Amino acid sequence: MKKLPIGIQTFEKIRTGNYAYVDKTKILLTLVEKGQAYFLSRPRRFGKSLFLSTLKALFEGQKHLFQDLYIEKRWNWQKTYPVIEISFADGLLRTEKDIQDRLKIIFKENQRKLDVTCDKTNNIREDLRELIIKTSEKYQQNVVVLVDEYDKPMLDNISDPKTACLMRDILRDFYSVLKGADPYLHFVFLTGVSKFSKVSVFSGLNNLEDISLMPTFATICGYTQADLENTFNSHLQNVNMKRLKKWYNGYNFLGESIYNPFDILLFISNDHHYENYWFSTGTPTFLIELIKQQQYYLPMLDNLTLDKSALEVFDVDQMSFEAILFQTGYLTIKKVITKREEKLYRLDYPNYEVQVAFNNSLIQYLTQDQRKTQYKNDCLDALYNTDFSALERTLKALFASIPYQNFTNNTLQNYEGYYASIIYTYFKSFGENLIAEDNTNHGRIDLTLKIENKIYIFEFKVVDEDTSKNSAIQQIKEKGYADKYKNDNVTIYLVGIEFSREKRNIVGFEVVG
Repeated sequence: MKKLPIGIQTFEKIRTGNYAYVDKTKILLTLVEKGQAYFLSRPRRFGKSLFLSTLKALFEGQKHLFQDLYIEKRWNWQKTYPVIEISFADGLLRTEKDIQDRLKIIFKENQRKLDVTCDKTNNIREDLRELIIKTSEKYQQNVVVLVDEYDKPMLDNISDPKTACLMRDILRDFYSVLKGADPYLHFVFLTGVSKFSKVSVFSGLNNLEDISLMPTFATICGYTQADLENTFNSHLQNVNMKRLKKWYNGYNFLGESIYNPFDILLFISNDHHYENYWFSTGTPTFLIELIKQQQYYLPMLDNLTLDKSALEVFDVDQMSFEAILFQTGYLTIKKVITKREEKLYRLDYPNYEVQVAFNNSLIQYLTQDQRKTQYKNDCLDALYNTDFSALERTLKALFASIPYQNFTNNTLQNYEGYYASIIYTYFKSFGENLIAEDNTNHGRIDLTLKIENKIYIFEFKVVDEDTSKNSAIQQIKEKGYADKYKNDNVTIYLVGIEFSREKRNIVGFEVVG
């Protein structure tokens, strides 16, 4: 049985160390035959570094590493190219000096590896230009440039816009060399988590072809279902594949849905134990900060629909929360909709792991209460057992636990969206079927929750306590929200919840069903 390549991002080490390897060389061949300058955006731990390492071995002509792979008999191994590697994957870069020092190390390593001597300057743009030209002249061959995690210096500082902008400006100047050096280049490939706008980072570098959402390259990183069944078949004996798919599959880049490799490798290594492997490696603190800054209405994440431009691009001084969620892997494409010749993309959580873990993180931010697991389990038990007294009691305890500081210097208690966001986040963390802003022909239901053969229709209102008249349940009845589900052979419960501006808690709770 092949060993698991956990944490190994070097193609040579995998191929010479008896590690399992998913053959991506068919896609690789299509890529290098199609063009010469590419950009790929994928979430963290998706195998981007390994793919770059594979490209490096290919262009250097290391034929022995490709034995029995698709490309072995389809590549001209007699022709090789010098490769310059640039990576920002390791460590944090917080200052201009940090990035300057890192680039000096990168230039020094490439000069040593390629046996090229460059003049010492204090200009990173000119250092890169000289390295490319002298390498090309030495080997009498055009150069391959591979850039890993091109955006990490910006993402390291995403919660500090001033520093992030500084990093952006430095990198924009640095990457601009790649266009001017085109006569000396054979192939260029940049990877990263995020796609910053062209005017932001790639100004002048308009020859890059973005393959992030090209169906041909949708599975360039990550594991397909066939990859699991072929490469990891012996590792997955007696595993319930339907459950595995629910937990870890679901990432979609306009092609076949895929698994995050990190999840699968850790799942196998940990004796088929289901856990939040990918999510736990990177707490999305900057996303939480962005929610706070934009006062984002979290139920909008359900049935979120964007066009391609909104999906692909953001900038450090004009960040789109939805675009960041997609590019960092917390949302993925679930459906493509065509309206009047325009393509729109419906987004959702990729799988059970991300849905539950991300919403658990949101719960912690919204309530700052260590008893979130207890409240969640109590809510879920009450809904499964249709114990509405217990549900009301648990929700009241939940809102009573929210620190008063959350309401200081703001008017959150006056908005239905605040209370709806908290309940939405708790319910979404169940992993059950929840629909926010559920459309009917008479309006939109605040939340619809489907559990087993039961449907709960929730409506929320913020009221002055002394004028409460059960308006929430009345709205559900008057607008006939339940009509949408009357033919579904389910039991329907209408739940109207009213919150007091003064008490910042539930003052009206009524159920009809």
